[in-house]
Amino acid sequence: MNTKEIRDYKANLKLSETQKSILFGTLLGDGHLETQDNGKTYRLKIEHSTKQNDYTDWLHNQLKEWIRGGVYKKNKKNREYVGFTTYSHKEFRAYAELFYDNFGKKRIPKIFRELIDPLSLAIWFMDDGSLKSLRHRTYIIHSLGFQRKDLELVQDSLLKKFNIESSLHKQKGKYLRIYILSKSAEMFENLIMKYVSIIPSMKHKMVNKMPKK
Repeated sequence: MNTKEIRDYKANLKLSETQKSILFGTLLGDGHLETQDNGKTYRLKIEHSTKQNDYTDWLHNQLKEWIRGGVYKKNKKNREYVGFTTYSHKEFRAYAELFYDNFGKKRIPKIFRELIDPLSLAIWFMDDGSLKSLRHRTYIIHSLGFQRKDLELVQDSLLKKFNIESSLHKQKGKYLRIYILSKSAEMFENLIMKYVSIIPSMKHKMVNKMPKK
């Protein structure tokens, strides 16, 4: 495509509801937005370890009309990563305004409760979550970059929207993680399993490997 063709193509792009959920979930996790024109437009950048190549491929496929190239591979600090970058587009600007403060630091959007859904929660978990242990049968979201007040908003939203109870645990004496209480573990699984179960590299994060019918 030449420049005019790309411009015309981008003018007709619009995020689907599924893509909005994926975008919201990955911005809670490892995805980030960057601008090259002082905030007029933004592009999404996603990068994961090569061990999660299937997950990256799945994300790429879900967002493929927003991406000109394929999945790239690179080495960084003696580790291999795969990722992709979308077109810069004004559709992403509203999400940048929700997620980033004036200093470019990520925050939890104030309308988190309205926007979180099972798919976006599953994406966040696949990006930053883990199984605490089979013995405890519960889950952690490693939400290390967010402030306590942000995570308290997440807790309140998960409880009121999904009836999922959680607590905040400190890691390394400083950073806070979201801990899904054991009594809410099955409900949490039921919300996200149908998405996690289709990504082979992510199944190890769950107690049950298949969604319940």
